[in-house]
Amino acid sequence: MTSNLKYVITMLLVFIISNMNAQEQAIIHDSYKKEIKNLVKNKKIKKALDLIQQDEKLTLTEHIHLTEIPAPPFKEEQRGEAFAKMLKELKVDSVWIDEVGNVFALIKGTEGERTIAIDGHLDTVFPEETDVSVKIKGDTLFAPGISDDTRALAMILCMIRTLEATDIKTKDDLLFVGTVGEEGLGDLRGVKHIFSDKGYKTDAWIAIDGGSIGRVNIKGLGSYRYKVNFLGPGGHSWGAFGLGNPHHALGDAIKLFVVEADKFTSYGDRTSYNVGRIGGGTSVNSVPFESWMEIDMRSINPKRLDTLEQVLYTAANKALENQNKIKRIGADITLKIDKIGNRPSGELPPHLPLVQRAMAATAFMGKPPKLTRGSTNSNIPISLGIPAVTLGRGGVGANAHSLDEWWIDREAYKSIQLAFLLMISEAGMD
Repeated sequence: MTSNLKYVITMLLVFIISNMNAQEQAIIHDSYKKEIKNLVKNKKIKKALDLIQQDEKLTLTEHIHLTEIPAPPFKEEQRGEAFAKMLKELKVDSVWIDEVGNVFALIKGTEGERTIAIDGHLDTVFPEETDVSVKIKGDTLFAPGISDDTRALAMILCMIRTLEATDIKTKDDLLFVGTVGEEGLGDLRGVKHIFSDKGYKTDAWIAIDGGSIGRVNIKGLGSYRYKVNFLGPGGHSWGAFGLGNPHHALGDAIKLFVVEADKFTSYGDRTSYNVGRIGGGTSVNSVPFESWMEIDMRSINPKRLDTLEQVLYTAANKALENQNKIKRIGADITLKIDKIGNRPSGELPPHLPLVQRAMAATAFMGKPPKLTRGSTNSNIPISLGIPAVTLGRGGVGANAHSLDEWWIDREAYKSIQLAFLLMISEAGMD
């Protein structure tokens, strides 16, 4: 057998096995299909689904209003306060903002033995000076953050209004949350706080984030993030020539790291790495006194992140050694490595009731459920073994995290209906 034929057969087997696994994971048990169908037969639920569709205009108005309130990383207060004010105008038992900035609205259940959380994150990736005004061209809304994740906040408001209008009561408590710190260097700080000893006890977590209807995210994509900083005395490029140069060390570190990281990520469980930002220096004719880079690493296997971390440390320290060997004058340059992000990975089994209900509700809405992996607020409860899913915000959109992000309200009400059905089925209708 030729090597090419062996390769083709191997790839074919991998394809068949992966598809078998995907099909196995997507199986919806009949009992949950029946549960959703019976729920929809209820007169109040029928009315709720109709009201959600009729509420489209108001939901879109609130969506635009919240989008135009800046919520840059670590500065979500203005949007959080506005969201809290809107929640207080609805029929809820209590509204509050915790010590890190998360916004909560609680509707108590008739039994209150469990708490079901519905989450949308407040923050965007865009800096404070970004123009977040919404431009409308035809049926398309353009604005940074228009879909990721302001849409989820508007969906939450619609769901609460629907509960009030239909007088639907659930057995379990419902906790509606606008979380801080989901994006970038926020490092999931909002949801980490909620699931810490200082947070609010939560038994199931339903997050709403990017993506179309049909997404059922039950796998947390883990990531490590680092800031690598080379430090030196700095000086004039001519008069102080011969000093250890932090930029030269950084360039060497990137090369050494990429060579080894490329080898490591070429096999085994999928793992990625990215040097996303670099900086430092004062002018073209100055030896810099610092040079830094920020690195993102991701993997479905947390052990591989630990290995890649060691690759980074080895490369950076070797670059430091190389630069200090060739310097001619002055003190040695130094190295500082800080882990600035740690998102745990994990995976929930598809047979969990919350996952089954999410798939059954998705199928009822006419969309085949897709069990996905991603880096969302659900990473935290998933890593702790707490039932959690992330659903798509619906509509049609693209260019998330860019200045030309756009979104179209194309049957977006269906994603609200889906989230509503899942919330009621998981919390139990009284």
